[in-house]
Amino acid sequence: MATGWARDGAVQDQIDASVEDAVEFARRRLPRGESLLQCEECGADIPEGRRKALPGVRLCVACQSERDRNATPHTGYNRRGSKDSQLR
Repeated sequence: MATGWARDGAVQDQIDASVEDAVEFARRRLPRGESLLQCEECGADIPEGRRKALPGVRLCVACQSERDRNATPHTGYNRRGSKDSQLR
């Protein structure tokens, strides 16, 4: 049941679009190409198991962990425009 001028199912369409955007964002961050033998930041060897598990890997576990800790979270786009989410 939609309200106002929105058609039936509009809320679910917004949810689906938000999920699709998050999945696309995550896919863009995945490594591509051939894995490196040494970390591109510190030069440490990247174990064969990591290279096989994650094709295209470019960082050792320690450098990737540090990068993940310092990464800013993806908040996405507020499709509904509620006041509560705008006040954050």
